[in-house]
Amino acid sequence: MTNYLIRRIFQMGLVILLAAVFVYFLFNISPGGPLAGIQQQQRRITREDLARLRANYELDLYWPIRFTRWLIGFPTGPIVIGGHELFANTPVGCYLPRYDESSAGNLQPRVTGCDDYVYLSELPRLHPPIKTSKGILRFDFGLSTVILRDRPVSDLLVSRLGATVELMSISLLLSLLLGVPIGIYSAVKQYSRFDYFFTTVSFFGSAMPTFFFGLLLILLFSVFPVFLKDALPWIPRLPPGLREAVRPYEIASWLPLVQPGSFADRLIHLLMPVGVLTFFNMAPWSRFVRSSMLEVMRQDYVRTARAKGLFERVVIMKHALRNALIPFVTIVVLALPGLFAGAIITETIFAWPGMGRLYYDALSRSDWPVALAFIFITALLTVIATLIGDILYTIVDPRIKFS
Repeated sequence: MTNYLIRRIFQMGLVILLAAVFVYFLFNISPGGPLAGIQQQQRRITREDLARLRANYELDLYWPIRFTRWLIGFPTGPIVIGGHELFANTPVGCYLPRYDESSAGNLQPRVTGCDDYVYLSELPRLHPPIKTSKGILRFDFGLSTVILRDRPVSDLLVSRLGATVELMSISLLLSLLLGVPIGIYSAVKQYSRFDYFFTTVSFFGSAMPTFFFGLLLILLFSVFPVFLKDALPWIPRLPPGLREAVRPYEIASWLPLVQPGSFADRLIHLLMPVGVLTFFNMAPWSRFVRSSMLEVMRQDYVRTARAKGLFERVVIMKHALRNALIPFVTIVVLALPGLFAGAIITETIFAWPGMGRLYYDALSRSDWPVALAFIFITALLTVIATLIGDILYTIVDPRIKFS
């Protein structure tokens, strides 16, 4: 097991490094970026202002240098090229060009096509202070450029993490508590009315997108009760979004006012997003458990257990279920990164202030440091989850050995 863990940790490091390289490169060549909104107003800003902004976001450096700064915080301080000291955020031509000896003193690049740039070597008064970052490998994710301008990304992530963990942990727990028993009972009672009913429900839940189900719940429990308030005043009305209210409100005329920030307020706001995510996860999980149970129950050792006269409950729970859960462990473990990543579509629909909504805002507002931090942490947790799944295999089935 020790040798296996060493190999897996080395592979995990390589996968994380490759993921970081590709993600950072794709973000750099994608449209948008920190200057997306400013570039639409180029007629209103001067070239000096644009140069100052490019230097502030280090967009005037060659992208491999920006990548190493983002990943490991190196190089820090001044960059020395050709014996000349360049500050971290000083343009070095159009991405590290060659210099003529005659122009080495004033750092004029020997390239063409760069007339649209203003080099800070020509404007020394624009030099901003050198930024220091330890790199994301030390969990220093830099500064937000839009959402919380010039504030640490880590502060923004921590402020949203609690809401996502609350939402995802409850929905995943309910999905397990409902999906696994339903799948087991459907396999045991194959072709029964129960099996047909939940098979239909599972297909419906697997095929229906989460945004449609979320909007449907908002219509049924938030919009329609308003129109039917006079005719049917007893119908409850649920809040359509957010994590908690900002002022007291009533669900129905026969219920007391709900105070903002109370336990009842938090619980009511959780009902619809948790319902969407629970149904979305429960449907495929119950089908997967049913298929695994049906395959295991046809094995010879299950027939032998029944022939020995064991109770059907013992045969199902001890001999069939334990082996049926081996492939199911992979699916459940890969859902664990969702405790951090959240549900992007569901959180956006219900305006839930979690990590998924934060990632959507970061992409739509071109806040690349926040988006890169989100993707990197999600990739890191996914790799760790696969290792945890492999270790759990040995617990579920002692016959599995790693060497």
